[in-house]
Amino acid sequence: MKLLVLGSGAGGGFPLWNCHCRQCSAWRRGELDASARTQSSIAISQDGLPGEGWLLVNASPDLPQQIRATKALQPGHAGDVPIRAVVLLDSRLHHVAGLLSLRESRELEVYATPLVFEDLTAELPLLNVLESYCRVRWRMLPIAGDTRSASFEIPGFPALSFAAVAVPAQAPRHARLRSDAAGECIALQVQDRRTGRRLFLSPALAGVGEPELACMRESDCVVVDGSFWTEHGPREAGVGRESASDKGHLPQRRHGERPGMIDVLRSSGAPRKVLTHIRHSNPILDRGGAQRRELAEQGIEVAHDGMVIEL
Repeated sequence: MKLLVLGSGAGGGFPLWNCHCRQCSAWRRGELDASARTQSSIAISQDGLPGEGWLLVNASPDLPQQIRATKALQPGHAGDVPIRAVVLLDSRLHHVAGLLSLRESRELEVYATPLVFEDLTAELPLLNVLESYCRVRWRMLPIAGDTRSASFEIPGFPALSFAAVAVPAQAPRHARLRSDAAGECIALQVQDRRTGRRLFLSPALAGVGEPELACMRESDCVVVDGSFWTEHGPREAGVGRESASDKGHLPQRRHGERPGMIDVLRSSGAPRKVLTHIRHSNPILDRGGAQRRELAEQGIEVAHDGMVIEL
């Protein structure tokens, strides 16, 4: 199994176009040892060999730029497009807006939960717009009510098995209020049938309980939410008053009695641990910073655009 990190930033990427925080400003002046980041998206293939298909996990608004930077996702000599399907983990704008950039497709296979499909046909009707340009086939991931996980297959990826797992998350701003949030946000489990190796992918996590931790413990690679360093990171960076919890993310550092993502990843025992979906104000963007060194001491990697992960 092969993963390509197309985009490793949170909403807006890094630097944020209208932000004058310390990190964005320092990067523009050439004074920060950090790489620019497009918005969060990942591609998965069985082996990544020429001619093989790729699965998109989330469709970033930066998708055209990401495809231009990734030869494996570009059309072959016969015009064959390697992107076979899209799995949407939630309906956050920066995870779905890139669907519009796929409108030239003859047919688009979209895997999503009922709640995400509802958002994208009602509150944010991207799929309705796409139907005017290409055929859209919704493949339902049946996470709703008491159903918290579901296995599924994707044609063209016979060596991989998939499972959707409901995880705690905050509803997007455009979503209507609802009491049953199962399916609001999912994590993706992928297993390579040939090697038995497993991936747990969850770029948005409001918290980690026993179900999520159990998934991580059985995984060879965990790629998870790296949005915030501390609970009050936005306030400390001067970019807002809301906390990490207010925005639906688990910060890396412990807050009071609540374990942080570092604690979670340490207890997971996963051989490979990677943070993605990194917010522009998070100090782990600074490759020379103390926070980055702390992560390295814990064996935790920070994803970057163009990162390749092979399992």
